[in-house]
Amino acid sequence: MLEIHKKIKAHKFSPVYLLYGKETHFINETITLLLQNVLKEEERDFNSSTYDLEETPLDIALEDAQTIPFFGDKRIIIMKNASFLTGVKEKDKVEHRLELLEKYMASPSPTAIVVIVVYAEKLDERKKLTKLLRKEAEVLEASLSDEKSILQWLENEVNHFDVSITEEASHLLLQYVRNSITLLVHEINKMVMFVGRGGSIDAETVHLLSSKTIEDNIFELIENVMEKKIPEAMHIFQDLLKLNEEPIKIVSLLVSQFRLLYQVKDLSSRGYGQQQIATHLKIHPYRVKLALQKVTGFSFNYLKNNIDELANLDYSMKTGKVDKRLGVELFILKQA
Repeated sequence: MLEIHKKIKAHKFSPVYLLYGKETHFINETITLLLQNVLKEEERDFNSSTYDLEETPLDIALEDAQTIPFFGDKRIIIMKNASFLTGVKEKDKVEHRLELLEKYMASPSPTAIVVIVVYAEKLDERKKLTKLLRKEAEVLEASLSDEKSILQWLENEVNHFDVSITEEASHLLLQYVRNSITLLVHEINKMVMFVGRGGSIDAETVHLLSSKTIEDNIFELIENVMEKKIPEAMHIFQDLLKLNEEPIKIVSLLVSQFRLLYQVKDLSSRGYGQQQIATHLKIHPYRVKLALQKVTGFSFNYLKNNIDELANLDYSMKTGKVDKRLGVELFILKQA
């Protein structure tokens, strides 16, 4: 993504772009960058067109791409919802003559830039047209799967406001946003405004300002429990109660987090790497990184005993054998 954006800013344009993925922010950002760099502001209304391929046949959009620009050098044709490039079996509302796109790719218009958009995580790589676009077009996968690229993008975003961000803060932000780029952008804007131009976003800033989920608070609760910081753990528990969180729900999440730590330790002991564990458990790599840091000092027995104890506590709370609040407090105190 960063390479494609760099080329666009340098006015090194491709005649055809293929943008696909679930992170619409990256797709929209790329389209906006093209519009700003290819067309002058006064040209954008009449030299750019957007077609929804769920409603409009492909040949109409391609015909527009071959139309001479109006008082300008280039036209931008955006074709959204090109679902024919995926493996999804849907009854199309319109019939597309895909051979026309294949023919266009062989000789694209020198005065047009065609942007094909697919809002799907994967393309059908078996299709002839997909292979052709992979070979001839500039392809952008709009996803958060490449952590290294996302961290670089995040740094570039804050640098744009003359603000820096520490590596720890970047990783922490990715953990908190739960793979949501929309939430990530919101959090960046909030923190940039807080530190001001020339400022720096560190882990303390993220802890202070980020919109934490209950799962994040539970993870911090477990961290304090495992590090035997009982007063801090009790403070987090009291805060959760003030937010009207049910003790039974808190216990359920505690079990889930201890189970995650157990699974990470187990997979790591079997030779799985950080990325492999993240893929296997379907969680963000940074959560795996944090878990790996925590579990090294704890045995399988310690983790399993806590899982069993929490499961028993859950049963006792639900059957009325123990006061809910007292049950969680006793569990925390036992960790001292």
